This record gives sequence, structure tokens and C-alpha cells, in this order.
Amino acid sequence: MTIPDVGTYGGMPTDRSWAQVPSAAPQSVPQSTPQSTPPRGRGFDPMAARADVPVLHRTVNGHPLVWLDNGATTQKPRQVIEALTAYYSAANSNIHRGAHTMAREATETYEAGRTAVADLLGAASPDEIVFTRGTTEAINLVAQTWGRANIGPGDEILVATLEHHSNIVPWQMLAKEKRARLTPIPLLPDGSIDQAAFADLLSFRTQLVAVSQASNVLGTVPPVKEMTALAHRYGAKVLVDGAQAVAHFPVDVQDLDADFYVFSGHKLFAPTGIGALYGKPELLAAMPPWQGGGNMIDQVDFPASTYAPVPHRFEAGTGHISGVAGLLAAINWLTGFDREAVAAYETGLLAYAEQAMTQVPGIAVLGSAPEKIATLTFTLAGHDPVDIARSLDQDGIAVRAGHHCAQPSLRHYGVESAARASLALYNTREDVDRLVASLLRLTSGG
Repeated sequence: MTIPDVGTYGGMPTDRSWAQVPSAAPQSVPQSTPQSTPPRGRGFDPMAARADVPVLHRTVNGHPLVWLDNGATTQKPRQVIEALTAYYSAANSNIHRGAHTMAREATETYEAGRTAVADLLGAASPDEIVFTRGTTEAINLVAQTWGRANIGPGDEILVATLEHHSNIVPWQMLAKEKRARLTPIPLLPDGSIDQAAFADLLSFRTQLVAVSQASNVLGTVPPVKEMTALAHRYGAKVLVDGAQAVAHFPVDVQDLDADFYVFSGHKLFAPTGIGALYGKPELLAAMPPWQGGGNMIDQVDFPASTYAPVPHRFEAGTGHISGVAGLLAAINWLTGFDREAVAAYETGLLAYAEQAMTQVPGIAVLGSAPEKIATLTFTLAGHDPVDIARSLDQDGIAVRAGHHCAQPSLRHYGVESAARASLALYNTREDVDRLVASLLRLTSGG
């Protein structure tokens, strides 16, 4: 698949051979790849995805790696790695301002990445996509531009209790600055958002609702579309944190009617340091710049400056060009699979894992909402979560331990720390079996 020439900056034909992105799903699987996985179903084979990801074929502490820390970051397919190498080997240049061939090529790749993000999210136009360093920066951008202009004394910001700290702290800071009120939306015992409480909390003082489409610690997938429709009845805007959602199931921001949607590339098999903000065009157009500098200006003079149109107004300085090249390759790789089939496969894998974990004495899995991504956060009686993670690491199994930047979610269950196994499309039942076997050895003292 060749990165398209979007034709925005310069019309001369150029050699784009450096930008070739290999096809997403290889037809053969290396002999070293484990075969004890579920049969193919509905057009998706996890072995095809595994074969593309080099790090999954390494060993850790003498054991084949089992990567169950996808909630923290996903591993990168060779297509992404090759796109980064190709960019720096044959196409490194700054963008937008150069008249030479490589500048045009780099610009075309950067803007093709914007188009790919728009398509991934179901946005109406690439102009609705702003590149950021990730979810955290995107939320802060909205807070410091739209938020400062629209939140005032006595206004309310509703934030779900299950949010990542990145979707709490920026609103907390804004509320303090503007003398507004930050109100948590409570959870039910199963980790679902209490929809009755949410409805009761909404009022015409509510200016913003911030909610994740999937929880990083409980796996909960709230009814975001319905919550957004209800918030809009009161004139409130809705920001959706999609960091944990975009890799697991298709997203359509227009169907959700989200006012803002944010995600990080490294949760989507892309490099770190690149992410995106979607905003409705009328909102972006009314937002003032956040950072000043090159690339975001129209004209500069000492008396006053004028600014570039959206989305460039929000992209001061040199962007993460190679990161966009990698993000483009990651999106091409992921969308090369049947997304609905991937989601169905992960749902089945989660069910298998939830059942398998019941074999472990003293285990308690946090969160049992009816709609979940494949995330299992758990405690183990008599064992500190960090010690659990260290023990699993000795068997080559990578999980996360700690508060997962979601302390209110954990405190809902009366704990300050937990272990988390988070799965992705390249994980298998064998990975789950090894996790359970390692936990059983730990609990038996073996």
C-alpha cells in the first residue's frame, strides 16, 4: 500500500518508493510461532497479527514473551518500524514550508496521516484533526482553549469516576482557575457508570462532560452515545477519551456526536509522542491558539499577529513528523484487518480469560460491567501487586502493577494498587493459560 499523494503542497510528481507500507496480514506464520490458539473466526486470525510484531518473538528471563501490558502501550508491527526507518533513511525533511522534493514528500505523508486519522474516527474532514503528543496533551489543549473561553464561576464539569488522571487533573486545574465546580459521576458496584446519577447531576450549569469510551483499569465501555445525547439536551459539550478504545473496536465520532475525541498513537500500535484531537469544526474555529510559534501563524508583526486556519493554528512548531508516518502505517496495518472480527475475537478472549482466572485461589477481578474491553485488573490475597508483577516477569509475562493513573477507580473497590493484564488482538489463549499457570505457581509457593 502506497502512501497517497494528497496534492496539498506542490503538484510535481515525486518518487514515493520510500513510503511503501507492506501489506497488513502475511499469509504464512513462522514455524516458531505458537499454534495452540483458537481457530480462525469471522475473518480474523490472531496469528497473522502476531507474525507482524517482532518483539512478540523474543524471550524474557528464558521464556517466550507474553505481552499483557497493552493498556500501557501496544507493541509495534514491522510495518510501523519499517515506516520510521524509511522516513529517516530516505525522506527526512521539515514540512509545509519547503519547496524542494523531500519537503513536499514529508508534507504529503504528514497530511496523509491526518486523513487516515479522520477516516479512522469517522470524522467528516481532515481539518477536524489536530496532531498532539497524545491524549494528555489533547485534553489539556481543550481545557486551556475551549475551557478557558467557556467555563466560568459556578459552572459545572462532570467527570466519570473511572477516568484516567489525564481526564481529571486538567479539569480540576481549570475549575480551580475559573471558580467552577468539578463533580465526579459515581460508579455502580460492577464498575459501570451510574446512569441515573449522571442524569440527576446534569443541569443547565453543566458546561462539559468528560468520559472515557473505555476504562484503562476496569475495562468498562460506557454508553457514550446515550450520555452525549443527554448532555447535549442541557447544552453541555462532551469530550470523549478514546485512548483505550481505538485499538479495540471501530469508532465513529459523528455517530457518537462527540464534541471532542482524543487518543494516543502508542495505544494504537504506533510510536510514542504522537496523538490526535478531533473537534467539531465550529468549536475548533472558535478556539484561540494554545501555543505560539512557527507553523501556527498567518502573518507576524510586532503590533499584532494573525493565525493560521484550523487545524494548523493548534500545531505550533515542528510536529512529530516521523511519528505521523508511523501512525499512518499503524492505521493502515490495523484497518487491514476486519475491525468487527477483531472486536469479536477480543470479546471471546476476554470471556476465556475471565473464566480461566477463576482457577486462581484468592483472586479478585475488579469490574464486571456488561460491556468491557479485554482488560483484567485484579488483586491476589496475601500478595502485593508489585510482587505479583515481578513474579510473572520471571516467567516472561509482562503485566502492570500500581494505581494505573486511575486512583478513584481503584478506591471504588477499596484498594490503592492492583495488577493488570490488558490484552490486544495479537494475544492468544495460550498467553492466558501461561498467565494463569504462573499465578497458580505463585499462590502454591512453587
